[in-house]
Amino acid sequence: MAFASFERQHSSAPMSEINMVPLIDVMLVLLVIFIVTAPLLTHAVKLELPQASSQPVTPVADKIEIAIDAQGQRHWNGEPLGREQLAQRFIAAGQDGRQPEIHLRADQDAAYRHVAQTLADASVAGLKKIGFVSQPTPP
Repeated sequence: MAFASFERQHSSAPMSEINMVPLIDVMLVLLVIFIVTAPLLTHAVKLELPQASSQPVTPVADKIEIAIDAQGQRHWNGEPLGREQLAQRFIAAGQDGRQPEIHLRADQDAAYRHVAQTLADASVAGLKKIGFVSQPTPP
């Protein structure tokens, strides 16, 4: 093994041993990097990503305002109709292919049976998007 000394040697003989310290330092750094990154590779989250589709965007659905007054009279977008006429319009809207939004506005004095009949007629026609419209209470 070659030891360093402060004396000046005038020998021109090459040093015959390799300095191993830098090699060991590099190997230890690589080992630490491998130990840190190896668990990250085994604990990966398995995801099933959705497949992209090129289906056309569905058009925006129509909005239908249904009003029931205190006497039980039904209105389709402001036009007064009887129960049978309203049921026929529901069937026509359900067969159109698009699901229109039904906004049901019932008078507070309207009998519940009129509201229930209207909901049943819409359901029989295949309409599923039905919402109730109410007045906000004043603060």
